[in-house]
Amino acid sequence: MEETHDNLTRIRQLEKELAQTIRKSEKKIKQFTTLSDLNALLNSSLDQEEVREMAMEAATKLMNCEVGSLLLLDNDSNELYFEVALGEKGEEVKRIRLNVGEGIGGWVAMHGKPLLIPDVSKDPRHFTKADEKSDFITRDILCVPLKIKDKIIGVLEAVNKLDGEVFDEKDLELFQLLANQVAIAIDNARLYEELQETFLQTAEALTDAIEKRDPYTGGHTKRVVRYSTAIAKYLNIPPSEKECLKISAILHDVGKIGIEDVILRKRSKLNENESNEMKKHPILGHEILEKVTRLRDVIPGMRYHHERLDGKGYPDGIDGSKIPLIAKIIAVADAFDAMTTDRPYRKALDNNNAIKELKRCSGRQFDKEVVNGFFKAYSSGDIFNS
Repeated sequence: MEETHDNLTRIRQLEKELAQTIRKSEKKIKQFTTLSDLNALLNSSLDQEEVREMAMEAATKLMNCEVGSLLLLDNDSNELYFEVALGEKGEEVKRIRLNVGEGIGGWVAMHGKPLLIPDVSKDPRHFTKADEKSDFITRDILCVPLKIKDKIIGVLEAVNKLDGEVFDEKDLELFQLLANQVAIAIDNARLYEELQETFLQTAEALTDAIEKRDPYTGGHTKRVVRYSTAIAKYLNIPPSEKECLKISAILHDVGKIGIEDVILRKRSKLNENESNEMKKHPILGHEILEKVTRLRDVIPGMRYHHERLDGKGYPDGIDGSKIPLIAKIIAVADAFDAMTTDRPYRKALDNNNAIKELKRCSGRQFDKEVVNGFFKAYSSGDIFNS
C-alpha cells in the first residue's frame, strides 16, 4: 500500500515537472517566434527613424518590459544620445547625452559588454537624470551593446520587466540576439541613406552642369524641387513616391544636355524650328535615364512634365489620367517658376499674377488637385520655406 502511494507521488511529481517543462518550452518557442517576426519587421524598412522606433518597440515586446530604450553613439562628441521619448517630458530626455563611460549605458558602450542589473538603486553606475526629467522610475534593466564589425554604434536597453518578474540570464541571452539584429538593421538603413544622399548629390551636380550652359535659368531646378516637394505635402502621396518626385524634379530638364547652345542660350524668343528642337528635351532625358536601372522609376515624372490635361502638351500629347501625378506636380512647379523668372525676351510676372494664371489654366493645362495643393503650400508659406 505504501509502495503504491509512493508511486503515485512520483507520478504526480513527474507530471508537475513535465508541465513545467512544457510551459518553459512553449515560452521559449513563443520568444523565438516573436524574435523571428521582429527581425522580419526590422528589415522591412530602410528609413532610419522607422527602424529606430521599431527597435524600441521590439525590445519592449520581446522582453515583456515597461519600456525599451535605444541610445546611439555620436562619434564626433563620443557621447550617447537617447532615441526614446517617455511621456510628456520625452523631448527633455532626448536632449540628455551621456559621455561614454557614464551611466549604465555609457559603461556598456565603453566596455562592449552586456549588463543585467536586477536593482539599479544598488548600482552606482545608474544615471538618475533621465528618470528625474521624465518622472520615470527604473527598477531593473538589461543593457546590451550594438555592434557592427566589433565597432560600438550604441546600446539597447530593456527597462522594468512586467508581471512582478525580474530579468535573468536567459533574458539577457535573448536580448543580445535582438540587439545583433537591431544593429544590422540600423546600419543597413544608415548605409542606404548615405547611398541615397550620394546619389542625390550626383544628380544635383549633373543638373548644375546643365544649368551653367543656360545662364538665364540659374537656380531653376532647385526652385522646382522646392516647389514640388512643398505641393506634395498637401497631396495623398506615399513616402516612396515623394522620393521619386524629388529625383524626377531634380532631373526634369536633364535632356537639355542634348540641346545645342545656340538654342539654349538664345536671347530672343525661339522660332518654330528652335522651339520644336527644345521640345525634344523630355525625350532626350528619357534616353539618358533609361540606361540607368536605378532611375527608371523617375522617367515618367521627367518625360511627361510638359504634358497637359487637354492633350495639347508635349512630347507625346497624352491627356488626363494618362499623365502620372508626379509629372502633374512638376508641371505646376515648373510653370510657376518659369512665369516668375526674368527671361531675355520678357519680364517675370509677380507672384499674384502667376497664381492667377495657374487658376485660369487649372482643369485644362494643369491638374486641379495639384493646383489646389500649390495654393495650400503657398498660403502656408511652404513654397518659399520648404
